[in-house]
Amino acid sequence: MANRNRRKVLTGTVISRTGDKTVKVAYSYKIPHPMYKKEIKRKTVIHVHDMDNSCKLGDSVEVVETRPLSKLKRWRLSKVISSVAEVKG
Repeated sequence: MANRNRRKVLTGTVISRTGDKTVKVAYSYKIPHPMYKKEIKRKTVIHVHDMDNSCKLGDSVEVVETRPLSKLKRWRLSKVISSVAEVKG
C-alpha cells in the first residue's frame, strides 16, 4: 500500500492552454553528452489535467503522476508555485 503514494512529482512552466481543463507544461533537465561529457539542456512537454482552470501562461507549477485520464494526459496539477500576471496588449 505504501508504493501507491510514491508518485513522481515534477516542477515546470505552463507553455500552452490547449483546451478546457488541460495545459501543456515543459520541464527542463540536463544530461551529459555521451561522448564529450558536456551538459546538454533538454526539455519535455507533458499534458496536465487542470481541474479548476487555474493556470495561466508562464506559471510555475508542480504536477503529480496519475492514472491515464485521456490519450495524452498522465499528470495532474498539484499546485501553482508562482503565478505570472498576464501581459495585455
